[in-house]
Amino acid sequence: MLDLDKLRALAKETISRDDIKYLIGWRQGTYGFRTSPHFVGNLEDAEQLIFSPLCSSNLATYLTLAEKRPVPRGAQPDTRRVAIMVKGCDSRAVVQQLVEQGIKRESVYVIGCPCEGIIDRRKLEEKVPHTLERVEARWENGKIILDLPAGRAAFPRDEIVAGKCLTCRYPNPVIADVTVGEDVEVRGSAGFEDINWLEVKNAQERWAFWRDKVNSCIRCYSCRNVCPMCYCAECILDKLNPAWIQRSVNVSENTAFQLARAFHLAGRCIECGECERVCPVEIPLSHLNRKLVKEVSEQFAFTPGIDPEAKPLLAGYRPNDREAFIL
Repeated sequence: MLDLDKLRALAKETISRDDIKYLIGWRQGTYGFRTSPHFVGNLEDAEQLIFSPLCSSNLATYLTLAEKRPVPRGAQPDTRRVAIMVKGCDSRAVVQQLVEQGIKRESVYVIGCPCEGIIDRRKLEEKVPHTLERVEARWENGKIILDLPAGRAAFPRDEIVAGKCLTCRYPNPVIADVTVGEDVEVRGSAGFEDINWLEVKNAQERWAFWRDKVNSCIRCYSCRNVCPMCYCAECILDKLNPAWIQRSVNVSENTAFQLARAFHLAGRCIECGECERVCPVEIPLSHLNRKLVKEVSEQFAFTPGIDPEAKPLLAGYRPNDREAFIL
């Protein structure tokens, strides 16, 4: 179990450094099982920091959203580093942003937080509905312990964690300047058994499945906005001249949007599952992303977000690449 006192002491030490602008972490939310991103700029703010099975947000999204204010004449730009707390999947986002030069290594200070699995709030609310008071959670001996208003409750980890955590091969941060706590056991496999049930369907059955799902899409763009790898200054799907997709909400345009986004993430998706977590109509976007992760892995032997020195998938070339799949 993570020692919060040590975490907060480390945070205070970090933000006291002259080369650190602020620290991004998590804090308790306003009610129930919620947690919120927390920007720590002073010692008092550090006292609210937490890290628990409820800390679902991938904070790496904020690294590419840093405000760049005009520098007054005669002044120097603020080049101090942003400190950020990362789980294993979050750290892969940081690495992939570095690979793509979306951020610079000297601009970020990474605090690694080994993770034993993040709670799927929807699963938990089915077991403990109508919980409005703040809840604290922690990992303990393969279980997740909750301090509920009615008392202490323990759930087997695999019953309430997000699906991404059941397949995660990188629960320990792949990049960190400092790590909080000890490394945890890797439980996910390198296989893709979680999408086998969809792959065995024929084309008509797969389309029937996805047609039903994308038909419910309301095009709120939450999946795109939360994704740490969707950091273009202007999304091409927002352009009006030419218009790549129409603004109308229907199966055709929704499918075009979801497929375009998925293929834009091919070789870039770090499997953090944020798109699926925030989807208000619960589209299982991880199935689509995992299928592309599998194809990239099998066809190109490439896994994004694990090597800061790697080249982006589409920027690399190997003379011995198999080309049997190219028409």
